[in-house]
Amino acid sequence: MANTAFIGLGVMGYPMAGHLAKKGHRVTVYNRTAKRAQAWVKQHGGRMAATPAAAVKDADVVFSCVGNDAHLRQVVFGRNGILAGMKRGAVYCDHTTATATIAREIEAAARAAGVGFLDGPVSGGQAGAENGVLTVMVGGDRSHFEVARPVIDSYARAVTLLGSVGAGQVTKAINQTCIVGLVQGLAEGLAFAEKAGLDAKKVVGVISKGAAQSWQMENRALTMIDDKFDFGFATKWMYKDLGIALAEAKKCGANMPATALVNQFYAQLLAVGGERWDSSCLIRNLTRKAWAPGMPKKSKPAKTKKAGKAKAKKKPAKRKAAKKTKAGKGKRKTRR
Repeated sequence: MANTAFIGLGVMGYPMAGHLAKKGHRVTVYNRTAKRAQAWVKQHGGRMAATPAAAVKDADVVFSCVGNDAHLRQVVFGRNGILAGMKRGAVYCDHTTATATIAREIEAAARAAGVGFLDGPVSGGQAGAENGVLTVMVGGDRSHFEVARPVIDSYARAVTLLGSVGAGQVTKAINQTCIVGLVQGLAEGLAFAEKAGLDAKKVVGVISKGAAQSWQMENRALTMIDDKFDFGFATKWMYKDLGIALAEAKKCGANMPATALVNQFYAQLLAVGGERWDSSCLIRNLTRKAWAPGMPKKSKPAKTKKAGKAKAKKKPAKRKAAKKTKAGKGKRKTRR
């Protein structure tokens, strides 16, 4: 069993680190919010550390899973960062969905410190992390991959080396691109069924047996019809991921007009408070429902309040205009 460290105990990292402990690996954790790390240690054992550097000092294999490029820089670099604490010859695998640019930046610094680095973003969402069945897309040197892979197997069902550092992040960007195209198509189909007066659930029951079938249809169609989005992969993260995908596509000259359009649809949902809604909420741009289970209840009152303000502004304007007209008539009569 390996000495490991896990940095970042969010909805993904918490269960992933838990699977390492369950498989018998020795785990030290670090989380920006210490209470989260304390809860993890109470549940799984192991140790917690006050800084990333302290967490990784004895580890043979180090993992991280944080929010974005900026968060990565905070935990990787600096006097208390991951690279400052790692011993020479150890391997660091980052599971954050970030840019290929930051992955290559970390790899260069890791090489200078005598540390191996892999970028290994994951797919499978919170459920995949909790059930230990994630798909891991890896970029890096094969020798480092072979060290980390047996440990990664603790929470993954598929771990694949796709090329040099950065290849994992680009593959994850492609993964997200393929997902949102399906979700948008599914959203349009379901909204079409409802507008046509059909029982959308019966329609799904039929078309899911044919060529239209997909993971998204099997796992999200019925909840989309029921207008439930209080689970799964959050819209704010999908919007972030698509931004990465579009930037990477631009670098290599790939044309992705549909992805760019869907990203605008996500922006519309974020604008009305949909940050934490499941990314299948694309259908709400088509159905225009006022409120749904799992959505912040403030969405509906905010809309009503805004409408009320608009009406309140219009009424005084009409009265003012009427006074002016009356006054004007009075002046004309005096002149006559």
